[in-house]
Amino acid sequence: MATLRTSPPPPRAVELRRWMLRRPEDLRVLRASLHETLTGDDLVDGARLDEVPELVVLVATELATNALRHGLPPTIVTLSASERLFYLDVADHDLSTVPELADFQPIGSGGRGLQIALALSLDVGWYATDTAKHIWASFDR
Repeated sequence: MATLRTSPPPPRAVELRRWMLRRPEDLRVLRASLHETLTGDDLVDGARLDEVPELVVLVATELATNALRHGLPPTIVTLSASERLFYLDVADHDLSTVPELADFQPIGSGGRGLQIALALSLDVGWYATDTAKHIWASFDR
């Protein structure tokens, strides 16, 4: 397995919203709330999102799922914005591991969250603080 490149935190941006997740059931609330933060509209079950909100919600779900499955709680998801970009930051509290890019995985076996983030966002990186490991992704506004 390859490791994700280390990077500094994303550039300073205005925090729009922060979510604290403790269990997989919190992902549904994250998706709906993140969509509302991005668009100002409620997410109706089965509705299709516009392109950028759809990408942000998908990447947030994938990275938060990884953090819940492989990290130490709580998982903290933060959405920030600059004039031209959205920044998604997902943090967990397991400092003993580094994010790894899964090599080939059989379909349905999972393990593609970072690959999805790399494919759908403008940029992805990770960094650690004294208390948490952060993975971030950026998106056009």
